[in-house]
Amino acid sequence: MSKLWGGRFTKETNKLVEVFTASINFDQKLAFEDIEGSLAHVQMLSECNIIPKNDAETIKNGLLTIKQKIENGEVQFSVENEDIHMNIEKLLIDEIGPVGGKLHTGRSRNDQVATDMHLYLRNQTLNIIELVKGVQTALLQQAEEHVHTILPGYTHLQRAQPVSFAHHLLAYFWMFERDKDRLQDSLKRINWSPLGSGALAGTTFPINRSKTAELLGFDKVYPNSMDAVSDRDFIVEFLSISSLLMTHISRLSEELVIWSSQEFQFIELDDSFCTGSSIMPQKKNPDVPELLRAKTGRVYGNLVGLLTVLKGLPLAYNKDMQEDKEGMFDTVETLDGSLRLLAPMIETMTVNADKMYAAVAQDYSNATDIADYLVTKGLPFRQAHEVIGKTVLYAIEQKKFLLALTMDEYKQFHELFEEDIYDVLQPKNVVEARNSEGGTSSEQVKLQIIVAKQSLQ
Repeated sequence: MSKLWGGRFTKETNKLVEVFTASINFDQKLAFEDIEGSLAHVQMLSECNIIPKNDAETIKNGLLTIKQKIENGEVQFSVENEDIHMNIEKLLIDEIGPVGGKLHTGRSRNDQVATDMHLYLRNQTLNIIELVKGVQTALLQQAEEHVHTILPGYTHLQRAQPVSFAHHLLAYFWMFERDKDRLQDSLKRINWSPLGSGALAGTTFPINRSKTAELLGFDKVYPNSMDAVSDRDFIVEFLSISSLLMTHISRLSEELVIWSSQEFQFIELDDSFCTGSSIMPQKKNPDVPELLRAKTGRVYGNLVGLLTVLKGLPLAYNKDMQEDKEGMFDTVETLDGSLRLLAPMIETMTVNADKMYAAVAQDYSNATDIADYLVTKGLPFRQAHEVIGKTVLYAIEQKKFLLALTMDEYKQFHELFEEDIYDVLQPKNVVEARNSEGGTSSEQVKLQIIVAKQSLQ
């Protein structure tokens, strides 16, 4: 039989089955991780005297030759050889002869593929952490420039209270900080070695799993061989963290779309991150943040897809698990592309501070400060709240903003109003008054920036 595992079979694999079950079209992304794992495995086999040292050296050189050929684009992977593991083993045997068949001593494709994915996801998680830092750096740079820039803060997408634009941006900084922490923490579970667990029960050969773990930079080995080959928790965790990270990217993207609209005009995105219309020449469309919103859905789908694959599987390995890779690869690529675009888009956006301030000056978002003003003069908050509610209603009916009301108009709602109310209601003073820890005053925002910088170091 042509298959490396074909000794027990009397018929060739049906070609439709061959194509349907093959994973080489996508798992070839694991080629270098597969070779890295094999190099560690063959070194361990040699040191444990399981295969002769000269055979191990021949295998090592053969693997390095294949790696070089892959890098040079000289390798064509074959569906007939099913997956990246069989493809590389076949290439190795073709390169160095039957001695290449000794490489698979003491291991199975089950622990081999698990090892490859641990290696791959470790590398990609570290890369994504750095990309998240890049987005945080862009947010921090804009925040430092706009500590004193004031815009309306919203709840329910209704104007609530004036805030520092820096404070608003830093809210996203801390969302991404938690994402980064979750990714960092997940490395503790990604960095376990399944290599040497065999198909499910270990191996009869006197292998040294700690040695291969050391060679591959893993922190520990799985204590249970069945768990080692069937565990995909670390991928589910990565997809879960990625889903939350994409949620934060999507929320920020939504604000960029809204802020850059003609109705808001709070920001303008750089031309290099926008596109035009095929029929309306005046259009400047925020396609990048719109796509970032949309791509969030595919990451969610990848998480739900893998959870669904795993939910009914008995121990240990099942062919269903072949479906664990495409969603993982797709999520990695989606995050990588999204984060690489988001950082420079934030760095290059123009902030229209005057438009933001004009919006704050023409609303009732300073109403809470009137209530606080009356409280400081001795009125219970609930009574103050009622007074201000009536004051705002009156102002709306008179088509006036609160700063435009006369003292006589204020006095008709409560005698505690004095001339100093006009200072209290200035947008700058409204922002600066919120000097509690974590608040939006310039003092608190500057302190927040210091802490944010420290977190990036």
